[in-house]
Amino acid sequence: MIKASSLTGATLLCALLIAPFAAKPQSTPHNKDWVSVSDKYTEMLIELDKKYSPEYGSSQGLAQYDTLVSKPTLANELAQRREENALVDIYKAALRTEPNPHVKQDLEILINSLQFGFRQQDFSRKRKVPFYNIASIVYDGLEILLDDQTPAERRVAAITRLKKYTGINKAHTPLTTILKQRITEQIGAGPNMIYPSKDYMEKELGRNESIIAGIEKLFQKHKLTGWENAYAALKKQVAEFNEWTRTNVVAKGRTDFRLQPEDYALSLEGYGVDIPPAELVALAHAAFADIQNQMKDIAAQIAKKRQLPSADYRDVIRDLKKAQITGDSIMPLYARTLKSIEDIIAREQLLTLPSRPAIIRLATAAETARSPAPHMVPPPFLNNTGQRGVFVLPLNMPPAPGEKEDRYDDFTFEAASWTLTAHEARPGHELQFDKMVEEGVSKARSLYAFNSTNVEGWGLYAEYIIKPHMPLEGQLVSLDYRLLRAARAFLDPELQAGKITPQQAMDILMKYVVQSHAMAAQEVERYTNRSPGQANSYFYGYTKMISLRADAEKALGKKFNALRFHDFILAQGLLPPALIRNAVMQEFIPSELKK
Repeated sequence: MIKASSLTGATLLCALLIAPFAAKPQSTPHNKDWVSVSDKYTEMLIELDKKYSPEYGSSQGLAQYDTLVSKPTLANELAQRREENALVDIYKAALRTEPNPHVKQDLEILINSLQFGFRQQDFSRKRKVPFYNIASIVYDGLEILLDDQTPAERRVAAITRLKKYTGINKAHTPLTTILKQRITEQIGAGPNMIYPSKDYMEKELGRNESIIAGIEKLFQKHKLTGWENAYAALKKQVAEFNEWTRTNVVAKGRTDFRLQPEDYALSLEGYGVDIPPAELVALAHAAFADIQNQMKDIAAQIAKKRQLPSADYRDVIRDLKKAQITGDSIMPLYARTLKSIEDIIAREQLLTLPSRPAIIRLATAAETARSPAPHMVPPPFLNNTGQRGVFVLPLNMPPAPGEKEDRYDDFTFEAASWTLTAHEARPGHELQFDKMVEEGVSKARSLYAFNSTNVEGWGLYAEYIIKPHMPLEGQLVSLDYRLLRAARAFLDPELQAGKITPQQAMDILMKYVVQSHAMAAQEVERYTNRSPGQANSYFYGYTKMISLRADAEKALGKKFNALRFHDFILAQGLLPPALIRNAVMQEFIPSELKK
């Protein structure tokens, strides 16, 4: 999973530990003359994003934006829309005369990104009352600057940014005041406005205590002073804003989590799922049964080796989960697994590994409250001074006031470390993102081609290529995670269609995928409220990658080379599946046939 909703606009992405590395000349798209032409077009959109969302500039390593803050007023939104419309006209005119096919691809990426954003914006403005989690918004804007990989001299800007968010300096309107106005405008926009799910809003507000405490801990961690008064003002404003939200939005929240069909269709499109939900559901159910069959033989071998009383794959996984790794032993476990996977990659010649180490760390309570699943935090792409992607591992969701802690047992046992490390670190997301920085791709491909299908499809495919080389226990759990991705691809659409209930989805995840109650709960929350449609992208993107590899192997026969195939895929950046396929068929295969 990738942290944050997008790599464009007001994306707030960061990483952990400074470890500079030099970009190496490679035979990739970035070293071709067309990239400079493409980047000039992309810079026009980047400038707009930075203008209206300075936090985005900070997230991309641009220090001149560090003391600035977004002002999400309706006037600013309309002004940005006018400038973006003008930019679409410029891109379309360029597309008509541009001779280079790579630049044309990137222009289409930029146009599609903007036009899809327009459709989302239009639907939201016409139909939706927004829910703003002010604690999470402010945390995002400050975390960029208070990250361990951010140079120390930039961190003090977080104090200025916090003062502007709160309006304590009197020169800025408090962010809570602006957002109240936006909500009020939408409430009055018409009689048929769609309110957010009441259950979702209540859960989000219930977790704010951990997020607000996390802001204080970030300032204390870096030994900054002068933020205390603004932080006190923030706590007061957040508490007041949350009560206002409960009265004006939560009280009118819809009790049915299901999205309107148009809204769900937009969600699926945004995540890169371009087939009808019914077709995806049929594929996923078939895959679910097939994966269970694959698990039976491996479970039987493990049961025999361990002399277990049952060879049912579910009982075997429950037995593996009994050996929980806790505390200071967790990171050494993942470090050992990462080293083993790197040895496999090198021995099997699966792809080219960089010389620098990967980074894995545990999540804080605030991070877990905001992103409760294992995830990758990508590095900045525009002004990277050594920052790298980080695999962040959450432990347990902080309970809301009055709730009991619901504990995970899904990440902290040895067999699970194999597939999670392969997906989030190597050869998965960490290489996917850091290679774009080290080797370079056009800015359109690193910033605006992102969707969940092309990113998560590679992550699940990364598990697939490592799985045959894992120990039996790792293979079984790797298949269990593949089972989860298939389950997601039918549970999410079936929940949204009203064919199953959240409790039935929970039962399937706990009974057949052997998830803890905590993991199953956050999964169902993801399908129903947190990000409906996103969970489908893993399975769908994986099927696209498997199909593409099969076609490449068929076309090349004995000339197929896994290392060169994988290096080529990673060198393309975040192209959607259709464009990746075009690149493989039109560039990679002809080039390989000549060798």
